Amino acid sequence: MERRHRQRERPLGIVVQKYGGSSVATAEHIKAVAGKIQRARKAGLDLVVVASAMGKTTDRLLRLAGEVSSDPSPREIDQLLATGEEQSVALLAMALHDRGVPAVSLTGPQAGMRATGRYGSGVISEIRPGRIRRLLGEGRVVIVAGFQGMNALGDVMTLGRGGSDTTAVALAAALGADRCEIYTDVDGVYTADPRIVPGARRIPVISYAEMSEMAWRGAKVMHPRAVELGALYGVEIHVLSSFDEESPGTIITGGEKVEHLETRETVAGIVHDTDVARITLNGVRTGPGTLSKVFTPLAERGISVDVIVESGIKEGVADIAFTVSRADFAEARSAAGKVARALGGSVEGEEGLAKVSVVGTGMLNRPGYAARMFSALGSEGIPIRMVSTSEIQVTCVIPAERVQEAVRRLHRDFELEEREDV
Repeated sequence: MERRHRQRERPLGIVVQKYGGSSVATAEHIKAVAGKIQRARKAGLDLVVVASAMGKTTDRLLRLAGEVSSDPSPREIDQLLATGEEQSVALLAMALHDRGVPAVSLTGPQAGMRATGRYGSGVISEIRPGRIRRLLGEGRVVIVAGFQGMNALGDVMTLGRGGSDTTAVALAAALGADRCEIYTDVDGVYTADPRIVPGARRIPVISYAEMSEMAWRGAKVMHPRAVELGALYGVEIHVLSSFDEESPGTIITGGEKVEHLETRETVAGIVHDTDVARITLNGVRTGPGTLSKVFTPLAERGISVDVIVESGIKEGVADIAFTVSRADFAEARSAAGKVARALGGSVEGEEGLAKVSVVGTGMLNRPGYAARMFSALGSEGIPIRMVSTSEIQVTCVIPAERVQEAVRRLHRDFELEEREDV
């Protein structure tokens, strides 16, 4: 079998495929993925496959850690969580062997993935793809555990949120792959969440910039880390359904394949995020270095900050507000409170918030989009707590209980259901 694969003439090229947790959630799902890989092999492709942990395995392992330890070390958490992906890749290799497809499973470190940073949130520093290339040369399908690499100490290190997507795109870049296919439980990127807007439309082609912004603002189909890596190395990414082989999905690529140039519609989609809390430092003394004093302690704790608003300074005093995830709210409020008191002010917080964003290339050069968004939300009586803008997005922080009606109204007012280019 292996000899026959080694003698294949003029292979079409390398394709990296990534299957998320829902795609490999059960034994039946794994066998279905093996069948999909087998068909791709028959088409002449050399395949590197990245797999996530099965279903809710990561959550289950974290619960187990909490049951045996009140304060498990980050290193041991990574040791534990890495086993989730290792189970998936071994089982997938077995399913392929059953179909006569030569395959080998590798952990992240075995595949040459090197990582740096903190346990639980590592970043890829280097890929040494020699072993993968040798195995491909032998005609094997190479199955790599996503979400993990090896640090300078030789320890396994997990890559944090979006780690498997990032693993797949990084491997595609390192191998010079034709493309990276991300298989998930949806059939592409939509103009809004179809569960909220039944008339949302699938976007056939979207730019890296638009997809990255949509991902940062709440679209869950792709992680922004992976999209940004694709943009940096020119890796074309296809988002496809694991369960609907007829759907063409969405292609994430550079501007050269996006049609209509300046006549194309500016707005790509409406996205939302309900994992939002706001912290406000009231009446703090301002001056050179004030913002550094506020945000450096948060950065040292690994707390990400999104929307930032500073009020107009009056008599050397101002208010500074920013948003964080709800999981970081308590720690961020505590750290901000110390800074606020040191600067003669006070701190307050508000949970139960959400962000809704209008995303599209070139919005800054076409006036009126922010006003149109504010008008749409105002007509529904939806209060706006904070606003953030850039050349590619307008984001409003609003009460979480109003987010669904906000998404539906914006999708309708920006006429995304009527577009012919999606």
